[in-house]
Amino acid sequence: MRGCMILAAGFGTRMGALTAERPKPLIPVAGKPLIDHALDQARAAADRIVVNGHYLADQMRAHLAGMQDVTFQQEMPEILDSAGGIRAALPLLGGTEVFTLNADAVWTGARALGELDAAWDAQRMDALLLMVPQPRAVGREPGGDFAIGAQGRLSWDKAGAVYTGAQIVKASLFEGYKPGPFSLHAVWNDALARGRLFGTLHEGGWADVGHPEGIALAEEMVRQQGDV
Repeated sequence: MRGCMILAAGFGTRMGALTAERPKPLIPVAGKPLIDHALDQARAAADRIVVNGHYLADQMRAHLAGMQDVTFQQEMPEILDSAGGIRAALPLLGGTEVFTLNADAVWTGARALGELDAAWDAQRMDALLLMVPQPRAVGREPGGDFAIGAQGRLSWDKAGAVYTGAQIVKASLFEGYKPGPFSLHAVWNDALARGRLFGTLHEGGWADVGHPEGIALAEEMVRQQGDV
């Protein structure tokens, strides 16, 4: 078992008025807040869960109150970006590798972190990203992130597959970075330069709920395919 970091600290600016008075992970989609969709995924595979928060953090803390398996970590005074937030949570997560999961997606089909666990090979990989082909990336703006090459190695490619926001990553990749904000792109580039950045495909549906139109699209996907 590994710990899982759920990234939930962003401002949600693309959501417009929907995030004027609440953080994006608390927006309800298909019957429950986005953060609860992420928690369902995390609980299926992780033995420790950390959720970060920054924007309207008191609301997130209140929502998670009473969840004995979840630790809330508030980022202050500044937001730490994706990799900075993960780095700050590593002492709480423990282990040599961790799951990370974005809090703005809805899934159907196989459990995301279970798919990553099944494909993980620590001898070859420093990071393993869960991907979907562009035609199955519901609600995602046009364009991909990575091409999946021989044996699953990734390379940057806007014509390639889409990163779902779920990965396994070695804690050692964050060594050498100072505390503070920095992006996962820097960490991935380090792994890519060593030929140790890999991807595997999600066998199911995935919807990006980073913008208002994504809510209805995600709910329609769930109606058609069934929730996880």
